[in-house]
Amino acid sequence: MTELSILSVGRYALLAQLATTLPLVGLIWIVQIVLYPQFAHVGAAEFPAYHAAHSRTITWVVGPLMVGELGASIASVNWMDPLLPRSWALLGLVLVFSAWGATAFVSVPLHDTLASGFSARAHSLLVATNWLRTAIWTLRGGLLVWAVSRGR
Repeated sequence: MTELSILSVGRYALLAQLATTLPLVGLIWIVQIVLYPQFAHVGAAEFPAYHAAHSRTITWVVGPLMVGELGASIASVNWMDPLLPRSWALLGLVLVFSAWGATAFVSVPLHDTLASGFSARAHSLLVATNWLRTAIWTLRGGLLVWAVSRGR
């Protein structure tokens, strides 16, 4: 590849990160402030169906964004863009893996518990531990906005 095409791949990877991470930042804040707290206000009889609908529909939004973010983050480590130093690209990738880990090992098991019916304990833990994912995606979004704002 020529230098120009490598730069182009790196720039597209950076833009793809912006296009996937920034929606995740907005979404995680909506989940944290609006959606998860509302779980406590759904009646016990209606909760399993409500939770199943939430899980099914949110996955169609979150899943493609998370997969795209992961791919773009890996690409940014492999094809550098001058706006995103290698150390920052690696930090971004670590943050992506952290978000995936928090989702898989904390949020999903709590959702599995809630799938059987509302549990005040599981709900409280879900809201409290989701602050970690909120912080991770907010930090990632800030990192990418910072990189782009450096414009060359």
